[in-house]
Amino acid sequence: MDLLTEIVDRSLPAATTPQLAAPGLAAVLVVAGVAVTWWPAWRVLRLVVTLVHELGHAVVGVAVGRRFRGFVLRADMSGHAVTVGPPRGAGVVATTWAGYPAPAIVGALLVWVAAKGWAAPVLSALLAAMLVALLFVRSLLTALVVLVSLAAAFAVWWWRDDPVQQHVLVGMGLVLLVGAWRHLAAVLGHVEASSDPGVLARLTGLPVVVWQLGFVVVLGLASWVVVTEVLQVLR
Repeated sequence: MDLLTEIVDRSLPAATTPQLAAPGLAAVLVVAGVAVTWWPAWRVLRLVVTLVHELGHAVVGVAVGRRFRGFVLRADMSGHAVTVGPPRGAGVVATTWAGYPAPAIVGALLVWVAAKGWAAPVLSALLAAMLVALLFVRSLLTALVVLVSLAAAFAVWWWRDDPVQQHVLVGMGLVLLVGAWRHLAAVLGHVEASSDPGVLARLTGLPVVVWQLGFVVVLGLASWVVVTEVLQVLR
């Protein structure tokens, strides 16, 4: 019962919403900027962006009635999620579409909920999601990325400090958002038939550029949410 109480206590929202202060947010912006531009850091963190990308495929696939069989991450920032279901139709289109927007949407949500004092419940949800994801890993690298992410999230969640959790989630949200743009930029200039836009074009008959523009619009909206929250603090 004591353990259950501890888990519940660590999963509840902050009693009073901690306020993001301009100096703390500025520090987070600097760290996040270094993380996504300094190659040694980005080489590692891009795998987390790919993880969210592939889980985006999985979550939407399950939501539309497909069966999720597993996923792999590769060191070159690529990955692959396997869902089973009809080879054509709205379900497979939605599943294929979900990958590139997923990191930006999750990143924007992390920034938004952290600013509202809901960092602890969100961390609890992320821990649960990663525990489930462990059941579907299909390579050693994938397992390593999930386990390291799980351990880092658990540490921030267990040794609860509301302002620390808030700043960590904001930083992670920024990394995911910028990472989403970097991943999308890699596919805007050169689209292979096996890439998500290429597959979507084949499934629907719509030009690749339509899907690329759709991704840009979603990432732009996510960026607007994040910029709005950041500017509210920095003003």
